[in-house]
Amino acid sequence: MSKFWSPLTASLVPYVPGEQPKDKTYIKLNTNENPYPPSPKVIEAIQAAANADLRLYPDPTCEALVRAAADYYGLPSGQVFVGNGSDEILAFAFAAFFDPAKKLLFPDITYSFYKVYAKLYGLQTELIPLDEKFRVQADAYRPDNGGVIIPNPNAPTAQLLPLADIRQLLENNPDQAVVIDEAYIDFGGESAISLIREYPNLLVVQTLSKSRSLAGLRVGFAFGSEELIEGLNRIKNSFNSYTLDRLALAGAIASFEDDAYFRDTTAKVIATRERVTKQVQELGFRATDSKANFVFITHPELPAKSIFQQLRDKGVLVRYFDQPRIDEYLRVSIGTDEEMEAFTAALREIAGA
Repeated sequence: MSKFWSPLTASLVPYVPGEQPKDKTYIKLNTNENPYPPSPKVIEAIQAAANADLRLYPDPTCEALVRAAADYYGLPSGQVFVGNGSDEILAFAFAAFFDPAKKLLFPDITYSFYKVYAKLYGLQTELIPLDEKFRVQADAYRPDNGGVIIPNPNAPTAQLLPLADIRQLLENNPDQAVVIDEAYIDFGGESAISLIREYPNLLVVQTLSKSRSLAGLRVGFAFGSEELIEGLNRIKNSFNSYTLDRLALAGAIASFEDDAYFRDTTAKVIATRERVTKQVQELGFRATDSKANFVFITHPELPAKSIFQQLRDKGVLVRYFDQPRIDEYLRVSIGTDEEMEAFTAALREIAGA
């Protein structure tokens, strides 16, 4: 602990991302990255933007990108916000919408950054248990709270909450902001963006990192009523007006223009996920019903921590969470077909031994 830290800094337990070891080459299935490269049109747009204009500040309103996203989803531009990755937007949302005098509600097993943000902003929290099959129970999120946030599909459990349940969640909490974090929605779910016109308390957050293969570009979006978008802009412009650089803006716009490439690569990930799910089940593993770009698996006899370490020794990285209820599960990102064949071969050796 540094003597120069504030009491808040000393009290924080920061988010820990998936490991990025440098000791050898690994098959990297631990960070939910897309195994396929970005659209060639994205690369071309970024290269074209790498010119003398980099001496100038980017557009602080991100007008062209906001319009591209609004047109893509059929919304007015005033209902779209863009930021430096969805994590930044989530941080803005925690500051903008959640009441510190009441408890913020989110699942007991979920994206671990939520606890970090809550601590950073001095928010009280109440963790709402998933059911025995790791499903979100919408009717458990009752009114008189400081706000609600749920990833859909949930991470790391990969389960999807149907739109009917999200509608119930919104109707049960009309006076609180409800944030639906859709980082993985393109891999098998239906976005809640369609509900925005009916529910002014709904904020939907998305990212280009997963389904559009742009984790290295850091671009995220929020969609909601103009009132909510204005709240995000108030926080952003009190923190950093220039959140996206010129290269990110150019690449992000191009990603929306190549819809065929986006649909092709997400279909590939989905097909591989379904095949891998069947293969691990044949090896005696159980898997949740994933609608994300990863699978969540457990074995009734083999300890997850041991499997994690043995896979690592074989050059395959997956994610292990040493947490209550899920300490016998592994989260496995979907890679290319070749990478997943190597993963299942390694798993077959471990299970056989």
